Amino acid sequence: MWRCPSGLLLLLLLAGQGALGARRGRWRRELAPGLHLRGIRDAGGRYCQEQDMCCRGRADDCALPYLGATCYCDLFCNRTVSDCCPDFWDFCLGVPPPFPPIQGCEHGGRIYPVFGTYWDNCNRCTCQEKGQWECDQEPCLVDLDTINAINQGNYGWQAGNHSAFWGMTLDEGIRYRLGTIRPSSSVMNMNEIYTVLNPGEVLPAAFEASEKWPNLIHEPLDQGNCAGSWAFSTAAVASDRVSIHSLGHMTPVLSPQNLLSCDTHHQQGCRGGRLDGAWWFLRRRGVVSDHCYPFSGRERDEAGPAPPCMMHSRAMGRGKRQATARCPNSHVHANDIYQVTPAYRLGSNEQEIMKELMENGPVQALMEVHEDFFLYQGGIYSHTPVSLSRPEQYRRHGTHSVKITGWGEERLPDGRTLKYWTAANSWGPSWGERGHFRIVRGANECDIESFVLGVWGRVGMEDMGHH
Repeated sequence: MWRCPSGLLLLLLLAGQGALGARRGRWRRELAPGLHLRGIRDAGGRYCQEQDMCCRGRADDCALPYLGATCYCDLFCNRTVSDCCPDFWDFCLGVPPPFPPIQGCEHGGRIYPVFGTYWDNCNRCTCQEKGQWECDQEPCLVDLDTINAINQGNYGWQAGNHSAFWGMTLDEGIRYRLGTIRPSSSVMNMNEIYTVLNPGEVLPAAFEASEKWPNLIHEPLDQGNCAGSWAFSTAAVASDRVSIHSLGHMTPVLSPQNLLSCDTHHQQGCRGGRLDGAWWFLRRRGVVSDHCYPFSGRERDEAGPAPPCMMHSRAMGRGKRQATARCPNSHVHANDIYQVTPAYRLGSNEQEIMKELMENGPVQALMEVHEDFFLYQGGIYSHTPVSLSRPEQYRRHGTHSVKITGWGEERLPDGRTLKYWTAANSWGPSWGERGHFRIVRGANECDIESFVLGVWGRVGMEDMGHH
């Protein structure tokens, strides 16, 4: 067998590797994507110029990173489907590039490639081939022009950006943040219970439930992007009423999720529901506390099925009920069922609503939410005409329900007195005035006085003995 001196073998091996390397390089280069198809931007950049030696012959290492690909500066760079660096023609050949450099689009100090996108609040902007941005034209829930117009006008309240709403369209706000279906005409025409004011009876100028019943009035919860205000406002009013009517022996925060998941007859959970159905369920089936059955916060657009009901109850006699399942929250054992008596409707006269509120606790009110209400930050809300100067898609409204907790009045700088209700919303504590808002009283502002309900907590003597 012919013996090869080891040095020669090494040389042969190296030569072979060199040939392989060159071939691998050429393959890679033939497959390199045409950079100009993506657009040679940065045409003024110094690439070949930095690598002065590179303009001659073929040298695979005359390669530079360029916008996530590789560009070349030797004479073998592919000039037709080009992987040449942007300044190759100009610097190495002294001729203009054979195709005009495409600049892409600039935004916020960055160059974006053609078809690159960025989000501007709720609208997606896309870089077009001619180097200009094209943005969707959806009205956003947080609209800075509207905020400025409200704050510059003398409307009695201040607007601002609630960060949880940033990036949502107005349409999504109406679809995912409200969720009370306007009652049928037969329910709207429910007999009203007339609260009679005694002759000469004068109600105080201001009242707040949490001052009359300290520690029994619960803070607002956050319904998130679940169109379930029907369940949140019902649970909120029932929580306060059970606490007040049991004289503080029971102070539950009742579970909206129990209603969302289990009250399914003609109800649609996080896609909306009816108040009369929610009160029927609280009376006939009852719900557990929010600790026992916490909110699972179904997000918008979630295609999966709604979470199944995890809490059922059975009759114990005398209309009382007990749970037949453990708490969905395994750390909590108290699965007491809370119930109410039938809900009753109040007259729309502000004095009657005030008297009921003062004697029996917070009440539930239906209200029509308009596009500007999402922007409320403080003051005495009334719907503004700000969007009237804009195209129609900037004006949207939907039905919502809230808990009214008190009332008051305020002297305005111009000497007028504005009367208001205080109410708790279900958009969390960072919205509005710590989760609450004030709204003009006595003028049926946004229909807030048109459908107001009260209810009694179902409290027996045995409930008064233990907590």
